[in-house]
Amino acid sequence: MTPNELSRQEEHLFAVLSGERFLKMEGLSNEVPFFIYPYEPEHALDVAKAKKRVKNRLASKGIEVREINLYDLSVDVLKERGDWYEVLEVEPELDKAEFTEMLQSMLNPQQHLAPAIRERLADGEFDIVFLTGIGEVFPYIRSHNVLNNLQSVVVGRPMLMFFPGRYEQSDTLGSSLVLFGRLKDDQYYRAKNILEQEP
Repeated sequence: MTPNELSRQEEHLFAVLSGERFLKMEGLSNEVPFFIYPYEPEHALDVAKAKKRVKNRLASKGIEVREINLYDLSVDVLKERGDWYEVLEVEPELDKAEFTEMLQSMLNPQQHLAPAIRERLADGEFDIVFLTGIGEVFPYIRSHNVLNNLQSVVVGRPMLMFFPGRYEQSDTLGSSLVLFGRLKDDQYYRAKNILEQEP
């Protein structure tokens, strides 16, 4: 992705996110208001800067964004439960598969992450939810699991997930999240690609 393309995408994001149609979740025909911004993982730092600029521009128009970073949230959840130091202690001793299994259990999206996200959105004083940190929590947390568990949590507001990879949509095969452009996360068909939305 060239700097010009990223700049065009940033402008498109701002135009869509600041539009009445997006904010009022119009034209979704009863589908969940979940959107995905897929980007090439090697451009993560540039995308993070663009995301910050978009958030600031939206704020200047009175549109509040509540960002949930899954990595930060996971650390908070483990600390709140008193598990954080135990995780740090056992990590060097466990093999990768055991460690992954342990974290997947401790950070189960339905039991632990969805309630924590619900708590962080409880005041309702925001217009859009940004979900970030997807690449940082792989393979402990899978993005399609999080999305499936947020359908009853993020309600009444649109949500945009920043996804380091591809969102492949096919009429015959359905839609798939391909993390880092290599790992097929699983099928998730309910979100829309934000880059294909009209401002």
